[in-house]
Amino acid sequence: MVLEEISQKERFIHLRNNSLALCAPLSPEDQVVQPVVDVSPPKWHLGHTTWFFETFLLVPYLPNYKIFNKNYGFLFNSYYETVGSRVIRTDRGNMTRPSVQEIQDYRYYVDSAMEKLFDSGIASEYNDLLELGIQHEQQHQELLYYDIKYILGNNPLFPEYLPQNDVISGEIRNVNTLEVEEGLYTIGFDRSGFHFDNELGVHKTFLHGFSFEDRLVTNGEYLEFMLDGGYSDFRHWLSEGWEWVKSNHIKAPFHWYFDNDQWFVYSLRGGLQTVNLAEPVMHVSFFEADAYAKWKKKRLLTEQEWEVACQQFGNIDSDSNFSELANYGPKVAQTTNNQLFGDVWEWTSSAYRPYPFYAAPSGAVGEYNGKFMINQMVLRGGSCATSKTHIRDTYRNFFHPHLRWMFSGIRLASDL
Repeated sequence: MVLEEISQKERFIHLRNNSLALCAPLSPEDQVVQPVVDVSPPKWHLGHTTWFFETFLLVPYLPNYKIFNKNYGFLFNSYYETVGSRVIRTDRGNMTRPSVQEIQDYRYYVDSAMEKLFDSGIASEYNDLLELGIQHEQQHQELLYYDIKYILGNNPLFPEYLPQNDVISGEIRNVNTLEVEEGLYTIGFDRSGFHFDNELGVHKTFLHGFSFEDRLVTNGEYLEFMLDGGYSDFRHWLSEGWEWVKSNHIKAPFHWYFDNDQWFVYSLRGGLQTVNLAEPVMHVSFFEADAYAKWKKKRLLTEQEWEVACQQFGNIDSDSNFSELANYGPKVAQTTNNQLFGDVWEWTSSAYRPYPFYAAPSGAVGEYNGKFMINQMVLRGGSCATSKTHIRDTYRNFFHPHLRWMFSGIRLASDL
């Protein structure tokens, strides 16, 4: 019991320090802006994750805890209707107050109180909520990667977030196919340890035989689609996707720029640089992933196929590219790694809907996943911005099909 509490406390401290470290290269001005509705100001993430621990752990479990600022619940509640009113998402960029320093003071205040809670000896009463809070902040750390990249990558000067590290160039390795036999398979989380409610309930699914490529689609391969007129040929696109391309004048993945007959891409390491053709393509929408697959006369995996493929062929090894490596971008495929975990989230062809037997938890935490199970598509596998302690083969990420500021990519599949 004591060892578990120490471990939890150490994890919590590391987690909280890591969020601050992600924002350390930013100026106060970088942390205030909200260029589009999907991007939250970095300082809002720092405040919201702190509010989560204050609201769901300190208020109910630490005797005589005094709320830091009664207005912060209104400012930093994201979507928990059960908890109370909140600033609408589009107005987060109007929060010039509180300042970045005041939010850091808020974090220090809450973190100090959390240490008292750890020392109280009642971990069994709040352990599940603490784990949810840790996992929740890991999700927001990944969102910080996306939002920081959007903010800096749309600055006219394309400023560096961090200096460029050693670039793994190399040639595009040959792509091979792996096969999964027809059969009845079990899907969903069915072991001990943390999981989100959307990974339940466990159920069986029948799959026809299929094959899938053993690495992600690269920038060079996607560029072939672009040069072949992929963005100007309606035949590759779903109707809604084709309207999205036309109305938004889409011609390339997000963060790509064409200048002097050459394609450039904005990177968190090094700023604007030439596109590395061997790296996995990133920042594509579901519409783009689906169109590319059609152009190749292939398809995307369903999420059920992806999970079974991962059960049989997935592994996390030294070549798996997660946030702990601090690459801030995808790597060229290594010989022994099939990239099912890390690098970029993989779009599937599956709509985000509840599994059979799914039941949302009671209370505010029941709003975490279930109410979003409409009009979104599932992504699997994690990315270079995901912590390797956060991902698993049953993890279901989800986004609307037009979005692409997140670290999303493509894997191709075929029927047998």
